[in-house]
Order: sequence, then C-alpha cells, then structure tokens
Amino acid sequence: MLLLLPPSETKRAGGTGAPLDLSKLSFPDLAAQRTELADRLVALCADDEAAMRALKLGPRLAGEIEHNRALWTSATMPALDRFTGVLFDALDAETLDERAREFAAERVFVHSALFGLVGAMDRIPAYRLSHDSRVPGVALKRFWRESIAQRIVSHEGLVVDLRSEAYAELGPAPVRAGSVFLRVVAVDDGGRRRALNHFNKQAKGRFTRRLLETRPQLHSVDDLVGWAAESGFVMGFGSAGEGAPVELDLVA
Repeated sequence: MLLLLPPSETKRAGGTGAPLDLSKLSFPDLAAQRTELADRLVALCADDEAAMRALKLGPRLAGEIEHNRALWTSATMPALDRFTGVLFDALDAETLDERAREFAAERVFVHSALFGLVGAMDRIPAYRLSHDSRVPGVALKRFWRESIAQRIVSHEGLVVDLRSEAYAELGPAPVRAGSVFLRVVAVDDGGRRRALNHFNKQAKGRFTRRLLETRPQLHSVDDLVGWAAESGFVMGFGSAGEGAPVELDLVA
C-alpha cells in the first residue's frame, strides 16, 4: 500500500537532525529537481518583499522567509513530525509507537511542493512553499507533474490518495484498479453528500493514524473498505467521471 498525504502550510520549527541531505530522501533520483527548486527558492528569499509576494505571505508570516534562506543549513526532523495543522494534529505522529512509525516509513508519503514525494520519516527542514507559490523560472505544475506521476504509477500495489485536488494536480495518481482518491463527506438528513473542509483534514488525520496503529495488510480496494468498516469508518464508493480516479467517500 502507498498512502499519499497532502502537506501543510504550517510546519514545526527546529529539529535535531543534520542539515538537509537530498541523497537520503525517498526517491533520491529526484535530487536534481529538488536542488534546482531549493536553490531558486533560497535565491528568491534574498529579497524579502519579492519573496512575500511570490509566497503570498502577510506581515505576520515574514519569519517564514528566514526558514527558506536557511534551507541548506538548518536542522531537520522527520516529515511526519515537521508538518502541523489540522490533519497532522489529528495524526499526532510523535505519539505513535515505534512499530507504527516503521510502518509509516515504508508506506506513507507526503507530497511537498518543494521536495516532491517525501517519505514519512525522511528528514527535512522547515520551509515555506505551497502548490500555488510563484518561484521565478518555475511553474510548479509543469515542474513536478510528470516526475511525481511516474513515481506513483511505479507502485504496483494499492494506492490511497488523501491529497487535496490541488496537490493531486501536481502529480496525478494512476487511473487503474487499486488506485483510489479518498474524499471526506458529510451526509445530510436527505442522504445528500457534501464535501467538508476543516473536518475533511481532521478525518484524514484520524484515518491515517488508525492505519498506522493497526498496520493492516491491504492489497485491494475491497481490503481497504473492509478494514475501514472493521475500524469504525463509514466508507463507500463515490461518483467519478470517465477517465478519473476511483473515488471513495469517507463519511465524517
């Protein structure tokens, strides 16, 4: 199973790991792309005003620029611990036991706008870059789309995509049996389903944590749906258009 998570705009500062070493990240063959984008981001952040415009930051977030300037020298920590926000707060990775974290290291990847796909335990620094940031000389969708899609499609087992649609556009999952896009919905009294925002992220965090705690061996979509039911999640097939990924609705 390959579980794909969206990143978070917010990240925990600090860390105890050595500075960034691209050769130690998952998919080390992406090192050239990662280096190019990281160098461009550091160069952009030499100019505070230009960086704030490109990264769409308000005055209160000006400190994020310093994180980017120190990208190559600052301390690192595992990606699953670095990201904060609603999804990652619900996941609460730091309280997972060693076996759960080992399971995550093998199966969970976060889609970073800066580094592409990073493994859950890959050590990364704090940074600020989102899918809609504007780095001079780079269009992020064109920059990452083919590379990320190729890495995902190379996985022959079950692919569970929990990313937002914006990040899925930066590297689509394959449209095939065994590849699903998970959407969090609410059901009203009339049985109508609607997508959620805040609770969408919270539900994805709880869902991921439960997977890591129970460590099921899932090889198919049916396995996933069966495990979800046993674990107290209400899940069903959503509506997907022709040529679109299979969708599963997780009812929050």
